[in-house]
Amino acid sequence: MKTVNSGLDAAFVEKQRQRLLGLRARLVAAVEATESDEGDLKDQRFDGAVEREDDAQALDALERDGHLVVRDAERLERVDRALEKIQEGTYGLSDISGQAIPRERLEALPEAASTLGEERRGERGR
Repeated sequence: MKTVNSGLDAAFVEKQRQRLLGLRARLVAAVEATESDEGDLKDQRFDGAVEREDDAQALDALERDGHLVVRDAERLERVDRALEKIQEGTYGLSDISGQAIPRERLEALPEAASTLGEERRGERGR
């Protein structure tokens, strides 16, 4: 894989690092809160009489929360990778091709690890 200079200035990379750290903290808090809520919901089921409708609603809520936790955990992995890339000095370069990721993409999605075209090709391949 050929790597090129990302062309990003140090001030921009530091700003992105701060954004990523804030995003990471919010994602960790969201995952922990959802897991705590899930535990509370399970505990409530054993605290007394429960209607079938309550069970159905509780199961639906658990399923939705589970999807959110998975999504947040996946995004957390991408955020951690972006922070790792900052330490390595490769932030702003695609993990796939080594080509520079446009600054506009990084501003919109600071954890981006590939160009938009590469991401789209990957989605089509799935």
